[in-house]
Amino acid sequence: MWLKSFDKCFSTIPAQKLSQKEINQFLTELATKRNVSPSTQNQALAALLFYFRFLKGETATNLDSVIRAKKKIHIPVVFSKNEVQSIFMHLEGAKLLVARLLYGTGMRLNECLCLRIIDIDFDRNEIFIHNGKGGKDRRTMIPRALVQPLKTQIDIVQKIHQQDLADGFGDVEISNALKLKYTNAPKELKWQWLFPQKNRWKNTTTGEQGRYHTDASIIERAVRRAILKAGIQKNACCHTFRHSFATHLLENGYDIRTIQELLGHSDVKTTMIYTHVLNKGPCGVNSPLDML
Repeated sequence: MWLKSFDKCFSTIPAQKLSQKEINQFLTELATKRNVSPSTQNQALAALLFYFRFLKGETATNLDSVIRAKKKIHIPVVFSKNEVQSIFMHLEGAKLLVARLLYGTGMRLNECLCLRIIDIDFDRNEIFIHNGKGGKDRRTMIPRALVQPLKTQIDIVQKIHQQDLADGFGDVEISNALKLKYTNAPKELKWQWLFPQKNRWKNTTTGEQGRYHTDASIIERAVRRAILKAGIQKNACCHTFRHSFATHLLENGYDIRTIQELLGHSDVKTTMIYTHVLNKGPCGVNSPLDML
């Protein structure tokens, strides 16, 4: 696609005469006239470098004159504390617990739904998050308000698991390495999903049945409906709870490095975005109109 676009842009120049000069002009035009994103410009550059290096046998070295596309800073949508409470009022059961965990710990939705019972450590007051974004593991705290609801949820999972075992099933999906190391692990309670799906999946060929964790779309729809019922006019979703978690911690005086660790960000610059939505700086200034 990019080679066709490049060739079309310089259709008056014979292909054998196209050089690094045209690469610079093309990439600059993408940024200045077509307003592409940095990732799109980099994709075009990679395609052109591949073409020149491996097909034409030329190596582009001087790209300093290229005008780079500017990365846009997107300020995240954040709930107020009252809005969070209003949303919770329109949720119930496991959906409410998931939403409270998202806001109370800063987890991403898939990180929360992939939790297993073994990941909840009440003695150390920790939740262990496996294989988060970027394949990273991390720990976060258990909110005090969720200790009892989490214990209740584990009791519910235990009853479901006991019934599955009684029906001749009860195996949960785990990695092959764990299966080899712990033969009985798939049937053990501690490896069960904290939020199992309502119904067992069925393999019509083998007759095998089991449970996966709750699908993310179920929680997303429930939260979206709760936001509408709460009358909140924001372009918000489940991930907004994570943004609200970080912003409210900053407002409460916690240092940004601690929040960075809780969110699992590799670079503190990523976490710094939440300083833009604090009730300080331009948004915290009293307007002269209010002083009249």
